[in-house]
Amino acid sequence: MTGSHVVHALTPGFCDAAAVYLLERWRVEENGRAGADAPGIEARRMALRVGPGALEDWEGVLPVGEVIAFPRETPYARALAAGQAQVLDAVDPHTSERLVAAGDGEARVSDLLRVASFLVVPLRLRDVAIGFVTCTRGPGRAPFGAADVAAVEALAARAAVALDNGRRYERERRTSLAIRNSLPPGTAQEFGGCRTAHGWLPAGRGNLVGGDWSDVLRRPGDRAGLIVGDAMGHGPESAVAMIQLRTAVRTLAGLDIPAADLIGRLDTLAGDSPGVSFATCIYAEWDARRGTCTLVGAGHPPPLLRGPDGRTAPVRLAGTGLPLGLGAGSYEETVLSVPDPALLVLYSDGLVESRDADIDQEITRLARTVDAVTAAEPMDGAGAGALPALCRRLLHTPSGAAGADDRTLLLAELTPARR
Repeated sequence: MTGSHVVHALTPGFCDAAAVYLLERWRVEENGRAGADAPGIEARRMALRVGPGALEDWEGVLPVGEVIAFPRETPYARALAAGQAQVLDAVDPHTSERLVAAGDGEARVSDLLRVASFLVVPLRLRDVAIGFVTCTRGPGRAPFGAADVAAVEALAARAAVALDNGRRYERERRTSLAIRNSLPPGTAQEFGGCRTAHGWLPAGRGNLVGGDWSDVLRRPGDRAGLIVGDAMGHGPESAVAMIQLRTAVRTLAGLDIPAADLIGRLDTLAGDSPGVSFATCIYAEWDARRGTCTLVGAGHPPPLLRGPDGRTAPVRLAGTGLPLGLGAGSYEETVLSVPDPALLVLYSDGLVESRDADIDQEITRLARTVDAVTAAEPMDGAGAGALPALCRRLLHTPSGAAGADDRTLLLAELTPARR
């Protein structure tokens, strides 16, 4: 993206053609410094523009993404080695031969090589060469002067910082995704009179992964534990915090302790864990034998419950509870009697937070959306595939939320045991 901005800023007003190249060593995050006796450099073409034309017009000859080996005697290698711009009155022989071979006799390639002035400006970051920018002017334009070189050098300096930021951003995103994808799958999705479906939708294309998570847990006495949580922030730090909390909950789920005590212990563990400074969660425990659902909140939006009357509404919790890691000490339980089959909806705040509406209004809107989607596709007798389909529909349904946070959703069909 940065490379595209650079070439569009340069052509056609400043020059007739421009391209941005990045060293492969730097791009793949190896040591960016090449040895003094290196035979040449390898650089990847990241962006190209020839006049006002479209990029695809040149894809067959000068494809973006192509990696090229530039010998040491070329102006590109010299610019990087000296750390100074190179101004020539013609394209170097290496480039001419390569373009003629790639163009296979095309007339436009010959026109491209009719250059009156050729400029190569190194891209440098903290005194390390990371790539270069090339500019060409045809015979009808003035050759590049000192002021022109200074202007491109200033643009290159800003572009280098932006490219570095983009590389760091992408690295963090890949790390976060790797951490999330390394999580083991949830436990059995149907047991103890509880059938579940869950989904996760990142905030937006290119955004860093957040700390949302959900899980379904076997509890002693054939109970089912359900949790949705959110560790503050985005990136590797929040992903690590998320995996610490998720692992802790899985460990605590094996203990035969009340739901409030489980969240209290999770709060203590969060406070003692480096990097887990702030997180919220909603925990539900379903007991099909008793027909009860016990809920505990820790600074998280309340769950929704859709009963046999076909209406979905937020559950009023006995206490909202402080977020995890703040040393709340104790949490309150809300015990619901569920004598008939019902649908429980646990979600992250990405589904209900909005800059333009009160969160209570957004929670009500989400409840109405559940009603509308369920009415359009009734689940009664629809089989095991209906719940995942409903989950996908809800995750992708447009909402008033700003879309700046990940969306995590956990649906549970609660069916009391027959007596």
